[in-house]
Amino acid sequence: MSDLSYRRLGSTGTKVSELCFGTWRFGRETDGVVETTKGEAHDLLDAFADRGGNFIDTANVYGTPSGRSEEWIGDWLAGRDRSKYVVASKVYFDFDPDDPNGSGLSRTHIREQIEGTLDRLGTDYLDLYYIHRWDEETPIEETLSTLDRLVEEGKVNYLGASTMAAWQLTKALWKSEVNGWERFEVTQPLFHAGYYEDVKEYLDVCGDQGLAVCPYSPLAGGFLTGKYERADSGDPTDVIAPDGSRASLDDRFSDYYLSERGWHVLDAVRAVADEEGVSPAQVALRWLMDYPDATVIPIVGARTVEQLEENLGAADVDLSDAQWDRIFEARYDEEGRRWGHR
Repeated sequence: MSDLSYRRLGSTGTKVSELCFGTWRFGRETDGVVETTKGEAHDLLDAFADRGGNFIDTANVYGTPSGRSEEWIGDWLAGRDRSKYVVASKVYFDFDPDDPNGSGLSRTHIREQIEGTLDRLGTDYLDLYYIHRWDEETPIEETLSTLDRLVEEGKVNYLGASTMAAWQLTKALWKSEVNGWERFEVTQPLFHAGYYEDVKEYLDVCGDQGLAVCPYSPLAGGFLTGKYERADSGDPTDVIAPDGSRASLDDRFSDYYLSERGWHVLDAVRAVADEEGVSPAQVALRWLMDYPDATVIPIVGARTVEQLEENLGAADVDLSDAQWDRIFEARYDEEGRRWGHR
């Protein structure tokens, strides 16, 4: 497999690998079992870097306890040239449930959390700082002015926004423009081949404003890897899942990813994968990377180096326009009506 190539991060001058590595499993405990140990985490980061990957995504609340993912990344970075990596983290969710100011996007919480994030990562700056969600309780002006000051102080290079409504993203961009503040340059929505109309307006804003799009869950929680089989033609949520897979571990899997639309899209992804002699996961990732209306850099996760290598193989896949369109159009029936989520 060839090394990853690089893309500009939206309208910025920074270049990042065409796939980003997500670390939400690092140190995360599920039923008392650590999903990715420190040794495994470092092996995965090594494999990603060896293929030319330089874009690493984490958050202050990743790991058990919160912050463990950042700590392990920091330990890994300590043995490398920090300047060669583009590291992203996030702020919003509860970090200290006993602190009334321990969550949200207030100036108080942002200021406290950026210091903790930098300390755990062992660095004096963050390349990209996302707001993890929109904060209904804090004026967006307070949040944006605080983030702008972090850029001015050299603690953050660029700003990003994760899941929110299109109108909220538009409002934030407008507030930044009229006040002369640093704006969001990167977004991180839920977006995959089976989930488009739901986020179309958001993507339209990103394309119009030149924002990079870094989708989380680009493989629909593993559904688009093709390892699941439908058990009942009348019930899209009745699935045959391999032992240890997400569908057998997480009851929310069916709520987020299993739908009539999803199965039709998966059929199209599998067909294209067979034509190209590659895996469904690689096709699903390549489909996002080839999105025509914005720069899309999917965030991939993996439990093993082998899974990571398979995902990175998407960089070597070449989809024709016709194949891309077939996957896109699989969400509609013969009369042009979109298949439902149930």
